[in-house]
Amino acid sequence: MLEGFVPFPAAFAQRYRALGYWQDRPLAQEFAAVFRRFSERTALIDGARRYSYADLDHHSSNLALNLLELGLAPLDRVIPTLPNVAEFVILYLALQKIGCIPIAALVTHRFAEINQFARLSKARCAVYPESSGDFRFGPVLDRVQAENPALQLRLVLGTPGPGEHSLVELIERPARLPASALDDVHIDPADPCIFQLSGGTTGIPKLIPRTNNDYAYNSKVAADVAGVDVGSVLLLVLPIAHNLPLACPGIQGFLFKGATVVLHGSTRPEEMFRLIETHRVTHLKVVPALLIRLINDPTISGFDLGSVRQIQSGGQRMQPEVRLRTRELFHNAFVQENFGMSEGLLMFVRRGDPEAVLLETCGRPVCADDEIRLLDDEGHEVAEGEVGELACRGPYTLRGYYGVPEYNARQFTPDGFYRSGDLMRRHPSGNYVVEGRKKDLINRGGEKISAEEVENLILMHPAVQNVACVPYPDERLGEKMCACVILKTGQSLTLEQLAAFLQLQEIARFKLPERLEVLRDFPVSTFGKVSKKALGESVAAKVATQATA
Repeated sequence: MLEGFVPFPAAFAQRYRALGYWQDRPLAQEFAAVFRRFSERTALIDGARRYSYADLDHHSSNLALNLLELGLAPLDRVIPTLPNVAEFVILYLALQKIGCIPIAALVTHRFAEINQFARLSKARCAVYPESSGDFRFGPVLDRVQAENPALQLRLVLGTPGPGEHSLVELIERPARLPASALDDVHIDPADPCIFQLSGGTTGIPKLIPRTNNDYAYNSKVAADVAGVDVGSVLLLVLPIAHNLPLACPGIQGFLFKGATVVLHGSTRPEEMFRLIETHRVTHLKVVPALLIRLINDPTISGFDLGSVRQIQSGGQRMQPEVRLRTRELFHNAFVQENFGMSEGLLMFVRRGDPEAVLLETCGRPVCADDEIRLLDDEGHEVAEGEVGELACRGPYTLRGYYGVPEYNARQFTPDGFYRSGDLMRRHPSGNYVVEGRKKDLINRGGEKISAEEVENLILMHPAVQNVACVPYPDERLGEKMCACVILKTGQSLTLEQLAAFLQLQEIARFKLPERLEVLRDFPVSTFGKVSKKALGESVAAKVATQATA
């Protein structure tokens, strides 16, 4: 067993197997059955490139054999920071065939995040594009590798430099190892198959181990609830490694059904509409900020969007008026709001739910054995209809973050319920309503930003005495981040200066504050702590006043 991994307790594992949730097959075997059954069907479209199920099987097996020859082995950790391209899917399938554990990093991550992932996981391999915009990954990986001796293998999507291997060449170059070498790889279905990333309230995100058993079930049950069948076509523009687009049901769930996935790297509405029309897309995955852009784009009337029958929205709460407007423009589509977490639990609204339930709630759990408690601050369950912190456990919800036992002791109840930090109440229908969160997170268009992580970096600025980062409302993204600072005597600071300083700390750009408030003091609670609630309300009021003016 991988050191630092928290397994499901034996009694629960036995129960989940007995109920059929866990099939005790590695993801590689799950995909092997799919490749045989749907071999000639189109599995993946990336621009002008089309891949059948047989093509994905062949390319991923060839890459897997070449990775074995380079020294990768089961349970080795790999950090891919790739955009929405076919190479990501081929790499993901290849890593499953040799039992390696990808870390769900993003192409927007920079030195701070990649270095932390490498340190936490002791990753042996990193996979990255040559560049993203004007950012070049190679020099950053030089530094990451210097600080993390376990990181021995580097694969680049592009022209390789010193110490790098070409990912495309490894996919295309005929393997020297025999195909039978893959048959000799032993993968325990109870081991992790991926490390997803937490929202991260305490600095850079924690690593979430998802096992072969629970991740396969996660995608299968989500595909059923999302109405995926062999004729479905998914357009995927959200970041490919996120849990929602990868597995809820995402790429994984659509492939399990023999469906087709269209990859695209841009969220420009006109490009998305053209792809929907061209490929007769049936399913869209969005966050509300993206959906708002789509339904307000003037080019929408120039395309045939009648093929879309399901729009799945997650990441943040959708306003009822957005759902109603979407129905007018995507007239054949059911807007399926969901609440999900990379840690596990998924909730979906369903076709047939009453109108009030569809407009007010985020859905109900996808599995009968998803156990839900709503807790007060003392850990007691709240009365029916009252707001409490969501705590959950079930056949696809983790039992502990990787390698952080002290943190796990705080985040899990003694009987194994994960305390999510999300505030909810149970609707009379049995669905749930999101009422906020206890976590110190800013939800910027579905990207969760740890306020503490950014605050710690801002405190390094020589002009700053104290800082508190809070969310404020934004029509398009839901929330943006405001940095409220107290400056040292005689110092000054602008938002542009602060952003430039933070970029020197090499964090992802989506974490940069978009507003700065310089204050003489912070409001405090009755316990003497900084009242972020009061700060957030004050900033929101200023934003509203300025918008009116």
